[in-house]
Amino acid sequence: MGPINLGIPPQKGKAARYVGLNLLAAAKETLGSLDRIRRVVKVLGMVNSAPDFGQQPRVINGCSDLFLAVFGDAGRHARSAVGMGALPNGIPVEIEAIFEVE
Repeated sequence: MGPINLGIPPQKGKAARYVGLNLLAAAKETLGSLDRIRRVVKVLGMVNSAPDFGQQPRVINGCSDLFLAVFGDAGRHARSAVGMGALPNGIPVEIEAIFEVE
């Protein structure tokens, strides 16, 4: 998919949403159930973007919105969204999430 640039609308948060779905799948596999997640603490979103693209937060909204939909108020979190000159294998988005679990 490659870098996100000015030619691609930032609402293309679909990539970030898919990454969020993968994070939830990994958490469920590890914890046995998403019910063990008390809250989302922090999300760090890295967007493979052109130097003149400055709307990384809007891209990462795809993941943040997903977490809000799944966890309600417990899905609200601190967040950083940054642009990267490149990501492994040309992926458009990489996200790290920290969950508080019981």
